[in-house]
Amino acid sequence: MQVIAAEGEMNASRALKEAADIISESPAALQLRYLQTLTTISAEKNSTIIFPLPINFLARFLPSENK
Repeated sequence: MQVIAAEGEMNASRALKEAADIISESPAALQLRYLQTLTTISAEKNSTIIFPLPINFLARFLPSENK
């Protein structure tokens, strides 16, 4: 049973690595994947959707340490 689980983990990690390689080559790929995820979420009965924002975007709304 542990061998089967380990093989499954190995296959999953390879698939994640391949996806990361593809997304790193094309920034638009990540945006498209994000939009696909939003489409999937909107089709389900969920009441919460989380919108990821870059940290540098949020930094302008935080108090500055150099005041």
